[in-house]
Amino acid sequence: VSDLRPSTLPGSFDVSRSMFDLRSPPHRFMKRYDSVSSVPSSTSSRKDSQGSNRSLDTITLSGDERDFGRLNVKLCYVSSVEQIWITVLHCKDLSWPSSCGENPRICIKGILTLPKPVQFKSSPKEGCNDIEFTETFVFAIKLQSLQAVRLVFKIQTQTPRKKTIGECSLALRELSSEESSHWLDVSPPSK
Repeated sequence: VSDLRPSTLPGSFDVSRSMFDLRSPPHRFMKRYDSVSSVPSSTSSRKDSQGSNRSLDTITLSGDERDFGRLNVKLCYVSSVEQIWITVLHCKDLSWPSSCGENPRICIKGILTLPKPVQFKSSPKEGCNDIEFTETFVFAIKLQSLQAVRLVFKIQTQTPRKKTIGECSLALRELSSEESSHWLDVSPPSK
């Protein structure tokens, strides 16, 4: 520990021996951790205890923590005409099985889980890290009916064959005339 008491020369401190010396590179003392899995992360390759390189999405703690992507949607209820407006904006960091190919065509299928389900589907887009949809779907349904149901999204590949690769859902209890934006975590399709 450095002696931080003033020496005989005013304004001179000996901080070179301090561990807080800002002149030495900080990476010698600091380790950054990924907030989700507490795996040390850096810009260089990541290695496990046996020294083999593995990407973070293969290192899981309980098997459910792999990131399958996120879906961004906006919702609004126009009470004057009793309509729900659902805008599917985009899907980020989506992962799909290698059997689907490198860039499969991907669409979002939406389901309002009413007694008689209401379904809709976006147009298919080429699979990539950030798939932009920006499509709005409008349905005339009473607010009381909607507040008791969920809005389910199924992420599906269209090529080489139709397959659900992930899903997410949202309760519509808080539906209001003010447009709300939601980021939904995509999880593996339920069996």
